[in-house]
Amino acid sequence: MRRHPGRRALSGVLAAAVALAAGHLLAATTAPNASPFLAVGSSAIDLAPRPLKEFAVRQFGEQDKTVLLAGMAVTVLVLAAAAGLLSRRGPLPGVVLITGFGLLGSVAAATRPDLGPLGVLPSLLATGIGVLAFTVLVRGQRRDCGDRGRRDFLLSAGALGAGAVVLGTAGTLASSTGTAARTADRALRERIPPLTPARSGTDFARLGTPRFHTRNADFYRVDTALTVPRLDAGSWRLRVHGMVERERDIDLADLLRRPRETVPITMTCVSNEVGGPYVSTAEFTGVPIADVLAEAGVLPGAEQLFSTSSDGYTAGTPLDAVTDPARPALLAYGMNGEPLPAEHGYPVRMVTSGLYGYLSATKWLVDLKLTTFDEVTYWEERGWAEHAPIKTQSRIDRPRPFDALAAGRTTVAGVAWAQPHGIRQVEVSVDDGPWRSADLSAEVSGHTWRMWRIEVDLPPGGHEIRSRATDRTGRTQTRWRQGTVPDGATGHHSVFCTARN
Repeated sequence: MRRHPGRRALSGVLAAAVALAAGHLLAATTAPNASPFLAVGSSAIDLAPRPLKEFAVRQFGEQDKTVLLAGMAVTVLVLAAAAGLLSRRGPLPGVVLITGFGLLGSVAAATRPDLGPLGVLPSLLATGIGVLAFTVLVRGQRRDCGDRGRRDFLLSAGALGAGAVVLGTAGTLASSTGTAARTADRALRERIPPLTPARSGTDFARLGTPRFHTRNADFYRVDTALTVPRLDAGSWRLRVHGMVERERDIDLADLLRRPRETVPITMTCVSNEVGGPYVSTAEFTGVPIADVLAEAGVLPGAEQLFSTSSDGYTAGTPLDAVTDPARPALLAYGMNGEPLPAEHGYPVRMVTSGLYGYLSATKWLVDLKLTTFDEVTYWEERGWAEHAPIKTQSRIDRPRPFDALAAGRTTVAGVAWAQPHGIRQVEVSVDDGPWRSADLSAEVSGHTWRMWRIEVDLPPGGHEIRSRATDRTGRTQTRWRQGTVPDGATGHHSVFCTARN
């Protein structure tokens, strides 16, 4: 045993892998988020300090969850290998480590708001299988140290490795089984009109701006879900309660029978830094939230619509925003002529014009509660503002930072947004020179972005190009820089480039 540290390390790694895979498979048949690995990861997201969350979004963007999972996997494997190395005289160190992992997974699952008491079962099963696998491998090495022992170990290790792969793959497939059938639900598709083609002149895509409609696959995604919830449209329910005269329990068939609206809306994430990518536009189809609230009868004193997703995320939308007839606020089930993709909230999500998504766009929606602002939401607990209207912003998309351009006349182009008021003007300044008005694309509504373009002359040398927007209320984008916390970033977007002969 002492002469084979590699075998001991491999024993720890294989035992940990087969334990996690078994837990993942059991969770897939009950609640995918109960997987010990995912439960711990979700708790890590919830418990992470705000600066760490901001760093992750800033550095890794939409891949922040992938980076977290990869880091967790490496940590588990390193610790498992170390426990194997320490198990020179017996399996106790490895058993202690695996049991510790199991307890951590159980606690994480037990404290998840979207999991019931049975959520701890996958972690308990994983612990038992991991302990058994590690004990068998270690004791087998103690009995046989010759060629036969080597062969037996390799056979056992190979079987465990294959078992981990099979269990993990089966768990992944089981957790997604039926998704295609759900998204293709006939009744849902019949209620969603085809995507309205964008009118001519609504974008300057040939000059480097986004197209007016963002493809579903390209629409930004920022949320707290470590894995995408997979809800069954057939069993989906929305509870409407709290400060209402009549509680309502709405299923998808009921929702689809109601009068619908189809409107293009530009959505923006509060984590979007000046010049950042977290802004997209889609045509959403759904039922006006105000209609559902009118049916329930909102009681005097209600201040916010407290929404909850299937994974326990909460948001608080000011009541006056979702009942304002001048702005769309939907229980959306369609996006760009298709059912909502799972990543964007299938089967139903909230969409509200003019507010950052963290308080107005709950995905995988299952609960609406009329209440006061005394009830605190997920992001408010972490230092974000109770009110966060979208700030007037512009972004330069052409040229890109540090581009090398030909000296002389060149085109500068970009995008601006100021939901729900709309963009009145975009101006551009080169090297702190005078502000010049840019040409704007055709306006669809105040709830959507507008593209802009302008011709500028760049002599040889380095140049800083700056943009600012003015909305239809006369509010001009401030030059003063503020970070994303607590209610969205401010400042002018600027790009440095070089012009050469």
